[in-house]
Amino acid sequence: MSLSVGIIGLPNVGKSTLFNALTKQQAETANYPFCTIDPNIGIVAVPDERLEQLADMLGRERKIPSTVKFVDIAGLVKGASSGEGLGNQFLAHIREVDMLVHVVRCFQESDVTHVTGNVNPLEDISIIETELALADIETVVRRKEKVEKLIKAKEKGAQKEKELLNKVEEILNAGGLVREEMDGEQMALLAELNLLTAKPIIYAANISEEQLLSDTNDVLADLETYAGKKGVAAAPISAQLEAEVAELDDIERQEFLKDFGLDSSGLHRLIKSVYRLLGLNTFFTYNETEVRAWEISVGTPVPQAAGKIHKDMETGFIRADVINWQLLLDCGDFVAARQKGLLKSEGKEYELADGDVVYIHFRS
Repeated sequence: MSLSVGIIGLPNVGKSTLFNALTKQQAETANYPFCTIDPNIGIVAVPDERLEQLADMLGRERKIPSTVKFVDIAGLVKGASSGEGLGNQFLAHIREVDMLVHVVRCFQESDVTHVTGNVNPLEDISIIETELALADIETVVRRKEKVEKLIKAKEKGAQKEKELLNKVEEILNAGGLVREEMDGEQMALLAELNLLTAKPIIYAANISEEQLLSDTNDVLADLETYAGKKGVAAAPISAQLEAEVAELDDIERQEFLKDFGLDSSGLHRLIKSVYRLLGLNTFFTYNETEVRAWEISVGTPVPQAAGKIHKDMETGFIRADVINWQLLLDCGDFVAARQKGLLKSEGKEYELADGDVVYIHFRS
């Protein structure tokens, strides 16, 4: 099951344009609020040159990349938590994702209206985060009502949960965000609530092509300063440029990006930022017909990683043959790698590293 990312933001900030570029699906776009009536869902391949090189070396035609599920959620507006605009039905869609990409408009364009009347990224962020916080308060209040009944029934742990919920409500009412105030243990206890302000987030600063070429951008600089203070990544991206790039073939794409002084697309960089933020690594498997990439959390033991491929591989795990992808390419094949002592046999305690090529031995 691929990780999921919700694309959020005010109307007319470029969310659907970015989504279209990501998925090459033409979701309905228009210059008016709420053009995304249902959340558009796209499964996006994670770009990885290592997969291509391994497939070429091993002579495998079939290459299966790891994937990210992107959900384009209708533009939120002030009052969404209380039903304004398209309201709570879209906040509910956000709850199901692993993390958020908040598209923030940093470009000036008279033909594209802004719901507040002027381009102010920090104000836009404040509006969205306020709505997410208000929705979380509602979730916490509802949970507290249930916990009170559990306390009366003398349910173990209920009093401790109530104290934690009181702390969360206090933080949110004071204008704070759960992800900024809670430690790892507290976040784990709150996980089942799917609080919106607990989710990891990246600010996607949507800039114009002209801004991309410019050496100075005060609006973007202000956003990056704000994001730095919050400990959040701010990724500059031109959604319109990415939409154009998405229509090109590989050779044309490289030439196009070169003209803008870029060595990779903004979407490629955004997906890499998602991986870094969620603490993910990629490992590779192979068989007679294919090479495949898989995403795992940093520090995942090899049997648990094998379970992503098939549960029988985890329960019947014996050992894993492991080699770094670059070492394998340098050797040219597995025979040479084994002769040089670079193909290692690892047990159940081994934690897979990013770029490991793995063959699992297991009892069926």
